[in-house]
Amino acid sequence: MAFNEKNLGEGEEMILRLRTHAKVLIWPAIILILLGAAVGAGLAFMPPDWNPIGTWVLVGVAVILFIWLVALPWLRWWTSQFAVTDRRIITRHGIINRKGHDVPLRRINNVNYDRDVIDRLLGCGTLTLETAAGQPLVLPDVPDVERVHVQITDLLFQMGPDGDGRGE
Repeated sequence: MAFNEKNLGEGEEMILRLRTHAKVLIWPAIILILLGAAVGAGLAFMPPDWNPIGTWVLVGVAVILFIWLVALPWLRWWTSQFAVTDRRIITRHGIINRKGHDVPLRRINNVNYDRDVIDRLLGCGTLTLETAAGQPLVLPDVPDVERVHVQITDLLFQMGPDGDGRGE
């Protein structure tokens, strides 16, 4: 689900389109492998007198666990994204009901990022955009967070102190 360019304002330019880092899919991938192994072992060691009901129960439980622990996290990741334009930060998320939030660049007072050891190994981090309203926009697991931080900061400096786009 990409951002639709026709929803941008007149003259507004898309700078970045990002999705949360794929590290959020590590546990669902591990669970998928373990689930497949468990179903295979369950089918292999199931007593013959339990068939076919035992097979249906095992497969039914596996499908429910797959949907809950693998498919839903993947769908949440796939449908959650954010973008940076030359005017605002746009966030969109939601599988069935879409939610969005836009923060005009002129309202951003401070841009911070945080990277723990795992984030540094994986090349991501948390970006925090502080506004005058005191409600920061926190974007977790941003890929290449330092580059995004620099690009947003550059956009803020280009806007100038009054947010008029004249810089300095």
